[in-house]
Amino acid sequence: MPRPVCCRRISEMPGCRLFKPAGVPAVRLQRVALSLDELEAIRLADREGMYQEDAALRMSVSRQTFGRIVESARRKVALALTAGHALQIQGGEVEMCKDRSFTCSSCKHVWEAPHRTGRPTECPSCKSGDVHRSPEDRGKGGACGRGQSRHRGGSRHGQCCCQRSGKE
Repeated sequence: MPRPVCCRRISEMPGCRLFKPAGVPAVRLQRVALSLDELEAIRLADREGMYQEDAALRMSVSRQTFGRIVESARRKVALALTAGHALQIQGGEVEMCKDRSFTCSSCKHVWEAPHRTGRPTECPSCKSGDVHRSPEDRGKGGACGRGQSRHRGGSRHGQCCCQRSGKE
């Protein structure tokens, strides 16, 4: 029996859910399904140019899992492009990540930084090292709100919502 799939973290929802060759009605095309986590893997690896290890941390998966996700995604995109299929973006066990908010105590500048990118060492505005999480951003229980009431029991622990709920 295979292991249950854990939620993969994504930063943004796609603006468009279907890509197809021009001039051909969508109903006449075969469709290739690209999951949301596969789209995120392509975004991080190819658009953002991140190394697999860093991208895997951002998505909260192992480097090997990230490699499998991006390989599958690239294969599907190549199939859609070369065979003239429609590429439909849908589904997958994902949860949205929200950026962390920081405040500089010296100049009161407020900015956001993605999760898993490390704590900022200085303010981007005044270069002061007196940087703290913004008060409204504290205590959210993890990168994607883990520990909030939307999860069963509201407990804070290392398993994602999918592992606890038994989703596959």
